[in-house]
Amino acid sequence: MKYQIQITAPVSRTATIQKKVESATEPPRDFYGFRNRLSKLPVIQVPLGLPVYRMENFRTFTDQRDYLNAESKKKDFFAKGQESETAQQVQHELLVHLAEKGVADSVAPVSDVLRTDGQREPLLITAAGVMVNGNRRLAAIRELYAEDAVAFAHFSHIDVMVLPADATEEEIVDVEANLQAMQETKLDYDWIGEAQLIKCLVGLGRSYVQVANQLHRKEKDIKYAIQQLAEVDLYLKESGSAGSYAKIREEAEQLFKDLPKALEGKSERAKEASRAIAYALFQNKDKVPGRLYNYNAAFGKLAGDVLERVSAELGIPSQSVPIDGGTPDDDIDIDIGDGGDEPNYDGLIEALKAGDNEDAIESLIDAAQTAIELEKGKKSGTATFKTIGQAHAKLASVDINRADAGTLPGIKKQLDAIKSLIAAMEDVLTKRQKP
Repeated sequence: MKYQIQITAPVSRTATIQKKVESATEPPRDFYGFRNRLSKLPVIQVPLGLPVYRMENFRTFTDQRDYLNAESKKKDFFAKGQESETAQQVQHELLVHLAEKGVADSVAPVSDVLRTDGQREPLLITAAGVMVNGNRRLAAIRELYAEDAVAFAHFSHIDVMVLPADATEEEIVDVEANLQAMQETKLDYDWIGEAQLIKCLVGLGRSYVQVANQLHRKEKDIKYAIQQLAEVDLYLKESGSAGSYAKIREEAEQLFKDLPKALEGKSERAKEASRAIAYALFQNKDKVPGRLYNYNAAFGKLAGDVLERVSAELGIPSQSVPIDGGTPDDDIDIDIGDGGDEPNYDGLIEALKAGDNEDAIESLIDAAQTAIELEKGKKSGTATFKTIGQAHAKLASVDINRADAGTLPGIKKQLDAIKSLIAAMEDVLTKRQKP
């Protein structure tokens, strides 16, 4: 990065902005994102170095957390860095990176647009000179000016709209949310940044309905976003990577978006087992054939089947325990009956989480594939054929010569049992094949 941050003292920033507002000659601009009504905001020109980046920026939330972990910085490095040149410089670099990104072939990078077209619209700042909207554009403009102050001399000053001096922090969050809702004019936030914005709005005491209306979404989307973020935080905490959102931002989006739905209506114990399946599949995604999202049913409706198969394969028995009732969704009516028992897979969960768990992971992937294929087979009428094919493939891969001597008696019993099953199946097959 060529541009170096030099902060103007807050008092000087505020005085400069106030003086320019009082002497502004350009007509005020219409702005619809403040206090839920049309506002007339003054437009002024300020020196390029005057504004400071807003640190509570949900677009850079994930990248900020990744930086904190990578550089072992304190958690409040950004939160308390509004007037720190060091923190501002880091924020500048994060924003420049975002400004250089586009979206496929449909949205050009901000930097490219500014390079060719200049500043089209004013940025938005507070009366104290803190950026509210246009952080990426400001970062890109600053880099272009630092790159060539002659070619980009028109960037020595920038056009800004100024919010009223009495604008509160909550109202500034609302401005960001309202602008994000205008998706046709914005590059989308990454899914974690958007979930953090939603969490912030809900944290301000607003209902899911209110937040949904504000962001032009459905109420269920808001609820699921909160649940997705909770599942992400739980996973990162359990994996010893709390706050490292960048690790899962790209590769685990669909999994964590589907996980809350997969857990709906399950008991807490069943949820824990389903999470263990999901976590293990994600952590071993390179070993999973095909797309990871094709295995969603393995930790959803087929989780019990998958767990029973793995339990039998590894010889880790489950124990029956009283059903705890779970925590079903607020608006989903679930009948959990009058008690009863459910399997306890604590031993199996421990095996899936273990460091040297190659056998458990191999068994899990195989069980997930089998359960999913059988489910498809039930719908198509080919389940029996597929199951026998899989059994044949497994038996064909067995090398008795490599078996431990102590296991031979057990193997003999298993083979005898298999022979009996085959004989019974052949009898049924012969009867069904008769004219």
